[in-house]
Amino acid sequence: MFNSMWQDVKSEFRMGNMITRLIIINVIVFIIVNLVRLGITLTSGFEKPVPGEETTFDKFISWIALSNNWLDDLIHPWVFITSMFLHVGFIHILFNMLFLYWFGKIVGDLIGDRKILPLYLLGGLSGGIIYVLVSQYADIGNPAYGASAGVMAIVLASGFLAPDYILRLLFVGEVKLKYVVGILIFLDLVGIGSMDNTGGHLAHLGGAAMGWFFIFSLRNGKDIGEPINRFFDYIKEYFTGKKMTVAYKNPNKKSMFKNQKPGQDSDEINNHQEHLDAILDKIKRSGYESLTKEEKEFLFKASKK
Repeated sequence: MFNSMWQDVKSEFRMGNMITRLIIINVIVFIIVNLVRLGITLTSGFEKPVPGEETTFDKFISWIALSNNWLDDLIHPWVFITSMFLHVGFIHILFNMLFLYWFGKIVGDLIGDRKILPLYLLGGLSGGIIYVLVSQYADIGNPAYGASAGVMAIVLASGFLAPDYILRLLFVGEVKLKYVVGILIFLDLVGIGSMDNTGGHLAHLGGAAMGWFFIFSLRNGKDIGEPINRFFDYIKEYFTGKKMTVAYKNPNKKSMFKNQKPGQDSDEINNHQEHLDAILDKIKRSGYESLTKEEKEFLFKASKK
């Protein structure tokens, strides 16, 4: 049974989009961490931790989570990456993965699956750096971990890409995306003001700021996430031996598409871009749900290019 489940996971990771892969990585890390905690509990004879005393599990977490001690983070630099995939509590990972799926789907449909990983990583790094910097001047909790900063980068990016996208919320009804994003940002501000998980809320805002900057740069013809994609392309090429080909993109042309393919004429490229622009304008005016089946299919295919 377990072998069959593992084969299913590997198949989903190989065939799924980047949102699926990020969710799988987060869930696998969550399972491993909690199995480690179970092992520690069993080997300690179910001994209850002494209040205020660091447990063996706490020491384990300190090796993969961000510390409010900047020197510890410099000695263990991998924590800037591992912390953004680390969850211990079920509710924590549940809501992070739900938000990643809901808002990541919007971002992936609009600017392409290739933008998701850099956006997530840059958001997580920004949130982590903000946490470490502020923790040098204020007691904001320790340690820090979770996908929230990376997820918030994707959440804010979706709000800037399609502010009038219509979400159908349980018990609420139809709400425009910009209001949902605004409420989430406001809740983080409230959390900072009430000193409730201050470090986490500051990291969220750091990730959100990166989400805004990512889309701002993209609209001005600069993809700040492309170096990250090239790095992973190189890693994949090294291990698979397959040459990764990435089409040249004219930085002066604000388009979601790569340059003209062999056999395509300029009129075809222009018509394609005009159709895309019309669909994006329609989303801004009336929301994603106002699109016809054909328009949704066109947008989905465009996001894969």
